[in-house]
Amino acid sequence: MKISEILDKSAIIADLAADNKTGVLQELAEAVAGSTQADGKAIAAVLRERESLGSTGIGGGIAIPHGKLDAVGSVTVGFGLSKKGIEYDSLDDKPVHIFFLLLTPENSTGGHLKVLAQISKLLKMDDFKDRLRQAGSVDEIYDIIMAQDEDF
Repeated sequence: MKISEILDKSAIIADLAADNKTGVLQELAEAVAGSTQADGKAIAAVLRERESLGSTGIGGGIAIPHGKLDAVGSVTVGFGLSKKGIEYDSLDDKPVHIFFLLLTPENSTGGHLKVLAQISKLLKMDDFKDRLRQAGSVDEIYDIIMAQDEDF
C-alpha cells in the first residue's frame, strides 16, 4: 500500500500552529477527521492514549503519532510540518518538525504495519526529509510525498 493512495491533500498542514505535543495531536486529528467518519476529538483522544504508552517521537526531528479507531473505516494518513519545531518527548530529546499521522481501524494489523514500514523507509532518506522541511505550502508537501512515493 502506497502513501499516495491514502494521503488526502486536506490532511496536510504546511505550518502547524500548535506549540506543544497535545496541540499538535489535536491539530493533526482535526485535519484528518475530514477524510474519515471519525470525530477530531475522538481521534485526538486515541493519539493521546497511544502517546501515554511511549512517545512516537522517533528522533531526528520526526514523529509518527498513530492509533486505532474503528470509526476511521480504512487506513488514513495525515502530515504536519512545524517550522519552529515542537518539544515532543522524542527519543533524542530534540524538537520535532515532521509529523506523519497514521490511523487504522481496530482490526487492521497488516495495513497498519505496511504503511508504517513505508513511512519509515521514506524518512530514512535525508534528501526527502530536507525537501519536506523546506516546503512552503500544502501543494509542495503533497508533490514531494507523491514523487518520492512513486519511486517505491
